[in-house]
Amino acid sequence: MKPISAGQDEAAGSTERTPSVRWALAGLSMSMLLSSLGTSIANVGLPTLAQAFSASFQDVQWIVLAYLLAITTVIVSVGRLGDIIGRRRLLLSGIFLFTVASVVGGVAPSLWSLIAARAAQGLGAAVMMALAMAFVGETVPKSRTGSAMGLLGTMSAIGTALGPSLGGALISGLGWRAIFLVNAPLGVLTFLLAHRHLPADKRQPGAVRPRFDHVGTLLLAGTLAAYALAMTMGHGSFGALNMALLSAAAVGVGLFVRAEARAASPLIRLTMFRDPLLSASLAMSTLVSTVMMATLVVGPFYLSRTLGLDAALVGLVLSAGPLVAALTGVPAGRITDRFGPHRMTVVGLIATAAGSFLLSMSPATLGVCGYIAPIAVMTAGYAVFQTANNTAVMTDVPPDQRGVISGTLNLSRNLGLVTGASVMGAVFALSSATTDVTTAPAGAVATGMRVTFAVAAILIVVALAIAVGSRALSRKAEKVE
Repeated sequence: MKPISAGQDEAAGSTERTPSVRWALAGLSMSMLLSSLGTSIANVGLPTLAQAFSASFQDVQWIVLAYLLAITTVIVSVGRLGDIIGRRRLLLSGIFLFTVASVVGGVAPSLWSLIAARAAQGLGAAVMMALAMAFVGETVPKSRTGSAMGLLGTMSAIGTALGPSLGGALISGLGWRAIFLVNAPLGVLTFLLAHRHLPADKRQPGAVRPRFDHVGTLLLAGTLAAYALAMTMGHGSFGALNMALLSAAAVGVGLFVRAEARAASPLIRLTMFRDPLLSASLAMSTLVSTVMMATLVVGPFYLSRTLGLDAALVGLVLSAGPLVAALTGVPAGRITDRFGPHRMTVVGLIATAAGSFLLSMSPATLGVCGYIAPIAVMTAGYAVFQTANNTAVMTDVPPDQRGVISGTLNLSRNLGLVTGASVMGAVFALSSATTDVTTAPAGAVATGMRVTFAVAAILIVVALAIAVGSRALSRKAEKVE
């Protein structure tokens, strides 16, 4: 990937400490917080929403699923669209859509109108997630990319950690509509910050705007939707519908690759995957996200069934991980700037593997402390990895590719989360030797937890091997050149 020119870096550096840059980063940080808050705050409201609409739990799950599906299917496309029409313009549109959809969801008269509003909200969130990272190269100097990425990661973690507690408080005091309407003032603040302080879109005089790849966009969206539905539908079982969706996703991959190879202005330039560092970063991001999803899949059952905690304490313990990630993000960015992204990527993976291994060996007799301590190590490692990996990818991206690369990086994380919910959930169920984990004996759940995190540790070791191998390939390629 091409490096940013010295002139660009100096230009960014000259404004590094100006209030305008700080406020611009505040706007980008709020974009990340809103998109993550949109996911976590809705989960806690599902039981209340099921009662409010007299709906089954399977039906109200679409409130969460519609949001995640919208993000997963369009995040690469909106990143590329930002590269073409202007990132500032599209980011402002995304914030506006997210805010309006939040209000519409808050006043929705029926379940399916709420689900439609959540899909629109997810589209706005996809724009914010993809373009917030892409804007870093235009707002801070290259030498400070790690710190900026750490800040964005911190705000994302805060949104995830804040969602359950804020959502619970709002539902108790004001009712379920408040968990969507709360985004309105936050969205207005984010829009004002972005509108006032983000740099204007620049176009070279006489430059021809690339055409948007509509065929590639539709194929990719259909493929990702089929895969995400295959991994999430069935409620723990993998039947004929799941296999049909997975087969459709495989066919979609083939069609997409063929279409991109023929497109004059492809959505994704397939040649970019020849870069060993980029391909490795995407693969590692998917693996690590798959593992981190295990904490959300396994944690509630282990804490309630094996350790006997009530719902309030389970929620409190589960918030420990995002809290550690939030506290680690900014320091991780500074350390990445000092020691380099590759070295810190390896350090983050080692810590994540160590936490997974400790959980796989932790006896239930250690109680809550025996769970929280390894989780703290694991999530701190994840925060370091995420910051370093994002920095490694985004530092030297050409300006006209920042949006699509950022979208692809976010997609790899989302695919990991979707895959983890299905695969790690299946590992947990199988190793617990029960058909219904909700009624499994305490000992069986404890065994399932240990086996699941043993598998998680192996996956992180694979990610470590990819990190080391890609670095060796990159150095070999540099010597040849």
